[in-house]
Amino acid sequence: MKYFAPNYLALFVLSSLFFVACSKEDYRPDPYTAQEVPLEGLAINGELDVPTYYYDNQGPHKHKPKGLVAKVVGFTETFESGSKGSYAAGSVTLSPSGEWYLDDALLGALANDRKFGAKSVRIRNSGALTMSFNMENGASSVLVRHAAYGNNGPSDWRLVASYDDGASWYFVGDTITTDSTTLNTVTFEVNETQSVRYGIYKVSGGANRINIDNIEIDINTSGGGDNPSMDSNLTFGNPSNAASSPDNYFLSKPDFSLSYNNSNGTANWVSWHLSTAWTGTTSRCNCFKSDTTLPNTFFRATTSDYTNSGFDRGHLCPSADRNGSEDSNENTYYMTNIAPQAPDNNQRSWANLENYLRSLTLEGNEVHIISGVLGTGGSGSKGAANTISNGEINVPDAFWKVALILPNGSNDIQRVTTSTRVIAVLVPNDQDINTDWIQFKTTVDNIESLTGYDLFENLSDPVESVLEATVDTEPSV
Repeated sequence: MKYFAPNYLALFVLSSLFFVACSKEDYRPDPYTAQEVPLEGLAINGELDVPTYYYDNQGPHKHKPKGLVAKVVGFTETFESGSKGSYAAGSVTLSPSGEWYLDDALLGALANDRKFGAKSVRIRNSGALTMSFNMENGASSVLVRHAAYGNNGPSDWRLVASYDDGASWYFVGDTITTDSTTLNTVTFEVNETQSVRYGIYKVSGGANRINIDNIEIDINTSGGGDNPSMDSNLTFGNPSNAASSPDNYFLSKPDFSLSYNNSNGTANWVSWHLSTAWTGTTSRCNCFKSDTTLPNTFFRATTSDYTNSGFDRGHLCPSADRNGSEDSNENTYYMTNIAPQAPDNNQRSWANLENYLRSLTLEGNEVHIISGVLGTGGSGSKGAANTISNGEINVPDAFWKVALILPNGSNDIQRVTTSTRVIAVLVPNDQDINTDWIQFKTTVDNIESLTGYDLFENLSDPVESVLEATVDTEPSV
């Protein structure tokens, strides 16, 4: 059974004429009367007028289950976990998102496929990629990376949305032309509060193929405005283009995203969103556990690997940033979120910074945070060490953190200006260091030069260059 009707041009023309005078509310299906029907074709019922933003990711830095399933948190889908080698219409289940339907599309892993990591979606003719699950609480934005396959010519595609479990679809935002062989980014500010699913629909270019990678969906659980929300944990980009490399292995969990380094036995970095929507009164579970989502061939740290080492099991995403529920708090105790941290660092200067950032959320702010480790060799309560656990786990020389602070709201990427507050710190992983984290403030540029990462790749270059060169000078008490 074909999922999409073949004459898309006719459908588009007819639907555009029919709905030209209709408002968004006029043509959206009534959620109480919509019925799930067999997927026999895509009938475009109109266009949703939402802002679309483009980013070229080529700035001055290094790189730019079957059935109806609903998600209540944002995600970044990298298309690394599934397998579909043919253009024939069919479904594939992916982690962390869910089931997707591909028609005249496959998961490509060839040298000519433009991708982060090993795979991306390749679409030809009038093919499509659509979610087979809903975002239960809607979505604030949809971010898509796209490029031309091989040396293929240009193609056009549209974002589409369905509000009735895939029975009918609507165009969202502008028509996007893909003509670059470098993955570029486009963001659709959808600001939906009702249940919705999205897809990519190729509308021109014939046999020219396009690659789609790293689709990110952000959510606002409150529906936007001035209320706190749970946004994507990777809003401003994938700092190291983490994918499937053992020393730059991407993991996305409901509560944070990270790049894991198998050689070091720790994360390279962890990224998360912080607001009062994430926090509550759940007690620390202190339930450190090995992360079995890592491949079987990888080193998987256990809590006993840190026993009597002289170093704390240092959280990158703090336990108290995720105490809104038991499950959320427990997720911070995966050992992939832990690194050997000097007790004076972890319990004093680092803890003071964590507390300060949480205090900002009580003042009506949300914070996008990326934290990581750097170098080799620190000093713990038992003296200096380069590794623990018989050499399996690297002891970092320093811990770093970057925090971007915004008033609660939606469209976070577009709200960032050259005046937005950004805090960057680089803290030595040693005993007897200054307990005042303010003494360790630095620039994002400095951290990027030391790590090779691009921490705010989804910002426009003019804004990014100013923010990353600035040392925070605002009061921090």
